[in-house]
Amino acid sequence: MGNKNKTISFRVNEDAFEALQAIAEERDISLSAVFRDYVDQLVEHDGRVEVVPETELQARTGGAGDEEDVSFPPTVEVPKRFIREHERLELEAEHLREQLDEYKGYVNDLQDRLEDEEEEVLLLDELDDEDEDEPYQLG
Repeated sequence: MGNKNKTISFRVNEDAFEALQAIAEERDISLSAVFRDYVDQLVEHDGRVEVVPETELQARTGGAGDEEDVSFPPTVEVPKRFIREHERLELEAEHLREQLDEYKGYVNDLQDRLEDEEEEVLLLDELDDEDEDEPYQLG
C-alpha cells in the first residue's frame, strides 16, 4: 500500500492560466506546486478552505489599524519543546526501525540454519527401532 502520486487534469481559460503562472512566478515555485499547495490545504481542512483577497482578509481581522500585522499565509508559532519532542520521536523511530531490521536478519539467519540442519534431525521413531535390536543392560 504505497503512497502513489496521481495526476489530475482540467482546463482553465487563458486569463486564469496566465494569472496562475504569475502567482507561481511571484512565489518562485512551479505551477504544479501552486496546485499541490492548494490541494494540500483543501485536504488538511476537510474541504473548508476559502480563498479571499488580502484586503478582505485585513477587513475580517480588524483592518490595517491593528497592532498585529496579518501575514498571509497565516503562520503558527510552535514551542521549542514540541520540536525537540518531535525530533526525539523521529530518532527513536529510526532506532526502532534499525532494531526491527536487525531482528528480521536474525530470524532469517535462524530460518536458513534450520533449513540446513533439517537433514540432521533425528526422529524418535527411528531411535525406537534402533533400541529394539540392542537389549538394555542393567548394571
